[in-house]
Amino acid sequence: MTESQLPQQSQYAQLPEAPPRGLSIASLVIGIISFFAGFTFIVPIIGLVLGVMGLRREPAGRGMALAGIWINAAILVVWAIITIIVIVVIALGLFTIPFWNVS
Repeated sequence: MTESQLPQQSQYAQLPEAPPRGLSIASLVIGIISFFAGFTFIVPIIGLVLGVMGLRREPAGRGMALAGIWINAAILVVWAIITIIVIVVIALGLFTIPFWNVS
């Protein structure tokens, strides 16, 4: 068999590998979850850290990383304000119930 008679092998073009966006996606997802169930400080802090790491390491996920950073930072600010209000209210004694003070 000559070279021209050999069966042709089809050649597929190699698709470029997708750029990594795992940290950025994780930050955004944690931010969204924290928005609806943000009853701890720890989860938004983790999302904030992942967003900053994603912003530095993954240029392709910049938008998701920024969204995750903003959402997680906003949740942390809201929780800080709520914590300060609760501490002030407790310190001022506004939650005292008068009938518990039996003399």
